[in-house]
Amino acid sequence: MVVALALDAAFGWPDALYRRIGHPVTWIGGLIGALDRRLNAPGDPEAARRAGKVTVALVLGATLLPALALQAALNDGLFAALLAGILAWPLVAARSLHDHVSAVAEPLGSGDTEGARHAVSMIVGRDPATLDPPAIARAGIESLAENASDAVVAPLVWGALLGLPGIVAYKAINTMDSMIGHRTPRHVDFGRAAAILDDWANWVPARLTGALFCVVSPSPRAAFAAMCRDAPGHRSPNAGWPEGAMAAALDCRLSGPRVYAEGTADEPWLNEGAPDPGPDTMERALSLYRRAMLIFGAGLLVLWLV
Repeated sequence: MVVALALDAAFGWPDALYRRIGHPVTWIGGLIGALDRRLNAPGDPEAARRAGKVTVALVLGATLLPALALQAALNDGLFAALLAGILAWPLVAARSLHDHVSAVAEPLGSGDTEGARHAVSMIVGRDPATLDPPAIARAGIESLAENASDAVVAPLVWGALLGLPGIVAYKAINTMDSMIGHRTPRHVDFGRAAAILDDWANWVPARLTGALFCVVSPSPRAAFAAMCRDAPGHRSPNAGWPEGAMAAALDCRLSGPRVYAEGTADEPWLNEGAPDPGPDTMERALSLYRRAMLIFGAGLLVLWLV
């Protein structure tokens, strides 16, 4: 996992490689989409729930079996660790996350609100037309905080615990949740099993990510207290922890009401009473993220060496 994080931080997933072979997450997504089209029965809640459980089993089986075979073929030692890290590399998205949020911060900082709206629409599901500059900044920072857990810490935690099968299974679960784990008429029943499984898989990583943000904040104790106060009120059992820690560390408010394609969500504020974030806050958020991931990577390295 140390090797995977280092490779991702250095190179991301190169465009040339993507054009040539695609990406493992898109392969998994293709399977999920095909099963959704084939098995989902939105008009029958019980049938949709059963089909959703079958989909989870099929996706996990299709991804875990190759990962288990590869893990079994690897021997102990440095070469095996390097090879496993190369195989795990595309399942970590530390650099991609940073680049996507930076792509929002840059036009927002230069006064290009339309450009910032377009960039943030690539990473959140909100109606971009409803977003003013503070809302754009909130959306970008929230995405950075939540996905620091989902796209970096969680896959590496499961990989550190269970090797290639752990990181592959997590990415399969998380991809299912992102595609079908929504409370929309089509997926509220079909995606229920995937959403519950994703909540379980992210329980520890989300809290660990929040703790990392607290550690690198200007006032760790105050950030930790604010996170513990606000996170339980978040709509998600997990996302509130890294988002609450980020809000406290940056001394800004996050979450709150937002507009999606399916309607308005009247969410409570995180760090209510603090000012709205701006472009400079986004830059500080990216700096906080880099420091937190550096500490996390160093912690993985220490665990590997001992």
